[in-house]
Amino acid sequence: MRCFVPDVLTDQLPLFPFRSPDNDPFVPVTADDAHALQAAVSRVRLPTGGWTWLVTRHADVRQLLRSDAFSADAYRSGFPLLRAAPPNTANKGGFIRMDGEQHQRLRRMLTAEFMIKNIRRIEPLITGIVGEALDDLAEAGPPADLITGFALPVPSLVICHLLGVPYADHAFFQSRSRDLLDRGATQQRTLAAITDLRGYLHHLITTEREAGARGDNLLSRLITERVDTGELDVDELVGMALLLLVAGHETTANMIGLSTLLLLRHPQHLSALRAEPELADTMVEELLRYLSIVRSGLPRVAIRDTEIGGQAIRAGEGAIGLLSLANRDDASFTGDPDAFDPYREARQHLAFGFGVHQCIGQPLARAELRVALIALAQRFPRLRLAEDTTQPPTRDMSFVYGLAELRVAW
Repeated sequence: MRCFVPDVLTDQLPLFPFRSPDNDPFVPVTADDAHALQAAVSRVRLPTGGWTWLVTRHADVRQLLRSDAFSADAYRSGFPLLRAAPPNTANKGGFIRMDGEQHQRLRRMLTAEFMIKNIRRIEPLITGIVGEALDDLAEAGPPADLITGFALPVPSLVICHLLGVPYADHAFFQSRSRDLLDRGATQQRTLAAITDLRGYLHHLITTEREAGARGDNLLSRLITERVDTGELDVDELVGMALLLLVAGHETTANMIGLSTLLLLRHPQHLSALRAEPELADTMVEELLRYLSIVRSGLPRVAIRDTEIGGQAIRAGEGAIGLLSLANRDDASFTGDPDAFDPYREARQHLAFGFGVHQCIGQPLARAELRVALIALAQRFPRLRLAEDTTQPPTRDMSFVYGLAELRVAW
């Protein structure tokens, strides 16, 4: 079925991304915003001008993300940008914005590193990092900000260890990462963040190559197995490392913070996790579904005329898969999908995307979240929100939604 689209002026369309900073952090789309959408595939206005299709049903988002009729290349005409894009030259090695063999070539070089068996091998490392972070939190004493004291250091330390990036430089790369993920950042500030991070990683990689020494980390292995053999150039490796460094700590840090707040609001589930750690695997999947921290969705542009959910989409038109609504689609999730149910079988969620571009680091993210939440629940059985905590501040303008602060006591 090919639906007719009425001629509606762009300025009359609902503005996307939806923003509701004063509302519940567990309501990704307010009733008013949802009501403004005319259909499961409907048009919305972009902050950069023009419009895009917004796809909201679970089955339709899966179709969008696996279809070869759409491109993930942000530099194609018609791509639905939520802020001005930096120059294309800044993207070298950033394979999540590539298609076809160009994308697969770089992704294949990383696949083995993030296989489940390899993540299981490093789980003792994750457990040790989590334990040390909790020791530091306990020594500092309550009240404490769980974000800066635990949620952010844990995945930052893990990804630094895996990549071979000195954690001593965490303040530098965390501040640039925040700029890079800020939807309100100017093109100049975004480009400055990319330039700083690429310069830092380029220096790190070239210094190691010139020294000839190789450590037991991902960058060292890629230098030896790919760069020195001519399969990969240094600038491509820099782009791959930038992607892994930023995504590797920002996403999991925000998941740990939001998950902790949610469980503190449902203390019976936190108590159950403390008593039965084996519940964690199912609970983590439900947390990923329910929180859906990539709330601005996954953008694509049609490269030929196609159809999603019965709606005709022409070549050159943009489309965004809204993960937060797709993950609450009652056609795909039984019971009340707007409720948090830690016993729900939610493995079909789209928190990591879908298709060839789905998150390569998802086994690592799952392991970090599981280990962190179990350890936190067991180490601090009286964990609670600090008395002065009312509405924790959120990072509403970030491409990766999360809490800016979470003050707790125990």
